[in-house]
Amino acid sequence: MKDSDRVESSPTDLEDELDAAVRGDKEPAPTGSSLIDDLTALADDGKTLFEAEIGFQKTRLAFAANRSKSAVLSGLMAIGFLHLALIALVVGAVIALTPYLTAFGATAAVVGILLAGAFLLLLRVRGSAREIGEAFENDADQNDD
Repeated sequence: MKDSDRVESSPTDLEDELDAAVRGDKEPAPTGSSLIDDLTALADDGKTLFEAEIGFQKTRLAFAANRSKSAVLSGLMAIGFLHLALIALVVGAVIALTPYLTAFGATAAVVGILLAGAFLLLLRVRGSAREIGEAFENDADQNDD
């Protein structure tokens, strides 16, 4: 609301308006800006601001959902390419070892190395799971005291 929209009222005008409101008079409001008009304008401005904020948040959520969908799809494609690269590495290792170990020997060597790596990783998983379990057991023991 602009300052030029306000009309200065004298204290007697305000007292008269208050007395009329207390008595319940149905006289029309004065031509100048009243407290009721100001509160109505404030409520309208608040409603407009609220609606604009809701619209902005909806737009931002749609943008984030679109970008998240794109990021997940790109991540899955990257994992797929990594998988293909590892397959190519394994096939290349078998081909490279074939002259030295025969085809079956090279395949057995590569599979054995991959199984040994998988076994070592499973040992790490088991150790980490055990540590997590111990952390919760210690927490439960402390809560029992």
